Amino acid sequence: MKNICYIIGASVTDGMYIDKRAGDFVIAADAGLSSLEKMGVEADLAVGDFDSLGHIPDFENKICHPSEKDDTDTALALAEGMKRGYRTFVIYGGLGGRLDHTMANLQNCAGAADHGAVCWIWGEENAVCVFGDEEYITFEAEKRGMVSVFSPARTTGVDLEGLKYSLSDACLTSSVPLGVSNEFIGVPSRIKAENGVLIVMWNEDAETFVKRIR
Repeated sequence: MKNICYIIGASVTDGMYIDKRAGDFVIAADAGLSSLEKMGVEADLAVGDFDSLGHIPDFENKICHPSEKDDTDTALALAEGMKRGYRTFVIYGGLGGRLDHTMANLQNCAGAADHGAVCWIWGEENAVCVFGDEEYITFEAEKRGMVSVFSPARTTGVDLEGLKYSLSDACLTSSVPLGVSNEFIGVPSRIKAENGVLIVMWNEDAETFVKRIR
């Protein structure tokens, strides 16, 4: 079982919780400290400029950055997790709210996937998995609803198995959303990339999501 680095942002929705186990690491990105307080979870590290929090926290293990910077707080948190050897990330509070921040989070995850990471994001009943070369995600036969698959650049060797619209050794690019609005059909399914990064999106409740990432 892989150790998980959790990154918590400012937005917490009902049902969100962390199944923290030995070897896992929790990073609060800026106002994620307040989110963790609401969840009853203690951060291992706080990172950011803390403009959203509104003050520099009285928290011993923190890394403060200037407000004028090139990276988002989530990107800084991802970098800290990568430095510590983590390659599986779960981000809460990374979807919804400001559209530009959601887009930035997806790009940050794609960048991490380029370096061997697998990133999971959950918020407001929406789930995302971002992964790269030779990685894949599977779904059980009981899974229902829609699933969409995107490439942030150019991804080759894409296989979509067990879905309404299948692909084999296909090429997805950022300019054509060929993988949008696929469907689960009541059989086990798998989504795989040979070269490049894939962004997979589907609807899922918090409890099922927590079980899936383990």
